[in-house]
Amino acid sequence: MLLRALCVPDRFRALLIRRRDNQRWEPPGGILELGESIHEGLRREVREETGLDIEPIALSGVYKNMTRAIVNLVFRCKITGGALATNDEASDFRWATEAEVPGLMDEAYAIRVLDALRETAAAAVRPHDGVHLL
Repeated sequence: MLLRALCVPDRFRALLIRRRDNQRWEPPGGILELGESIHEGLRREVREETGLDIEPIALSGVYKNMTRAIVNLVFRCKITGGALATNDEASDFRWATEAEVPGLMDEAYAIRVLDALRETAAAAVRPHDGVHLL
């Protein structure tokens, strides 16, 4: 199970990391470990990739890569402590606005950020092919 955290300090910006391995902008997150709760895994992954402590607020979306059978849970989160620090996984950070997001990443990733910024009552459920929504 893949997890992503959208750290949204206000309705206008979300934290993205530039992945060191492929230089792409993405929300922080990763793979849930065996025996780890969803929220524990989310906190651990964000701490590892950003140096920040977070608290999940709400599930903002469920996204399935139909070609690879991967399900990704995305949570809107608030920052509770820590400090941004580059590391082996993240080479840079960016506070992206809704207008900037589509130009920074593929549609299948951008929609996750946009869904979290829009703060709808119900979590979005979206299929994609790894690049485009289906």
